[in-house]
Amino acid sequence: MALGLTGAVAVVTGASSGIGEAIALRLAEEGAVVGLLARRGAVLEELVARIARRGGQAVPLVADVTNLGQVEAEIARLVELAGRLDVLVNAAGTAMSGDFPSSAPGSWRPLIDTNFTGVVNSTHAALPHLASSAKGARGVADVVSISSIAGRRIGPGNGIYSATKYAVGAFSESLRKEVVERSVRVALVEPGWVDSPLTTGITKDRHYRWLQPDEVADAVHYIVTRPAHLAVNELMLRPVGQLD
Repeated sequence: MALGLTGAVAVVTGASSGIGEAIALRLAEEGAVVGLLARRGAVLEELVARIARRGGQAVPLVADVTNLGQVEAEIARLVELAGRLDVLVNAAGTAMSGDFPSSAPGSWRPLIDTNFTGVVNSTHAALPHLASSAKGARGVADVVSISSIAGRRIGPGNGIYSATKYAVGAFSESLRKEVVERSVRVALVEPGWVDSPLTTGITKDRHYRWLQPDEVADAVHYIVTRPAHLAVNELMLRPVGQLD
């Protein structure tokens, strides 16, 4: 029997736009209290108001995922307000492409810090609270990280981005084995092309329709509502027609 989200508490990083925003809206719509974690406080306040108008509940958590202290403090604040934490969705991310040999020294650092270090920071800050809540009536807690098919397939000009997504996959598999006895499930969602702010400016292949952020949100919802004994560890989504 599927688990409902009524009464559950979730944190979504990167909630101010794109995939993260869509996931936050979906979880709130399904009854979860959602902590919206991102850097842009004014944008988060607007999203809190949108969720409230739809009958949901959300709390703005203003933090940069690359700053462990900020993330720890904001997640702890949410737990103090809501009393628990059942779901963490790591959706914060950025992208950068270009020829590596000609790149400026250190230009890749923000990409690594956001896409990988940010996942590690948020997960480490959330885990004690997730493990504690998993002992309760819900019987399970979830860590879901939004990766990419670039974590499986590499193309020229995309090496650092792909490396961060490979790293998220390796980290997730190791973490899965480390927390399985604490009833914390670990999942990886790997979308192909998604029409989001992150892909603005990229020429779309006219032969097929790209995914939408709310379709990635559907996948996350599916994962976190499986019965407590069932774990979906990896879920890859591609537009029909995308070959790589």
